[in-house]
Order: sequence, then structure tokens, then C-alpha cells
Amino acid sequence: MSLRAYQQAATRAETPRDAEFRLFSQVTLALVEASRLDPSDVVGRAPALDWNRRLWSVLAIDCGSEGNQLPKELRAGIVSLSIWVGKYTSEVIRGREDIQDLIDVNRMIMQGLSARNETAA
Repeated sequence: MSLRAYQQAATRAETPRDAEFRLFSQVTLALVEASRLDPSDVVGRAPALDWNRRLWSVLAIDCGSEGNQLPKELRAGIVSLSIWVGKYTSEVIRGREDIQDLIDVNRMIMQGLSARNETAA
């Protein structure tokens, strides 16, 4: 089986929660790699920071859309975190805050997604 066929099969078998976990994992890995760069290396760190901010922005938009079946309080929490991520990312870029807090938040979300997957299984 070719790699492409395997990736397509894996994607089809993936639940939405699995996809969210995978995406958070990829973004968080990029943030970890960016954290190893000098904080003054904005050009080197910017792609990971931007990707993370875009991920959170998409989550906030999804939580605000009709048809989202998450509980209202959870949706509000995600929107609130998204706003924090946006503002905090700007501070990281300016060198006023540490990228590690963004990594920690993503890891907490991943733990929640993982726990929900275990509960569903």
C-alpha cells in the first residue's frame, strides 16, 4: 500500500476528536521546536506562533457557529481561550512573554481530548 493510500485510509477512519488531537499535536510540536530558538528570532518562531493562533481562531469561529453541539459553557471557554491565545501570542512575539505557556495550554487541551477518547472507547 502506498503512503498516500495509507494516509487517506487513516484520515477516513479518524474521528473528529482524533483529528483535533492530531492537529493540536502537530501545532504543539511546532511550538516546542520554536521554543528552542532564541526569543529574538521572530522570523524563525513566527510560523509556529501564527499556525497556533490560526488554529485557535478557527476553533472560536466554529464554537460561535450555529449547529455546534458542544455545551454552551465549553464553547464560551474555548472562545475565551482563543482570545487569550491571540493576545498572548502578540506578547510572545514582542518578547514580553514566554512561548511555554502556549505549549502548556495546548497540552492541556490534548489531555482533555485524549481523556474524552478513552471515555468514548
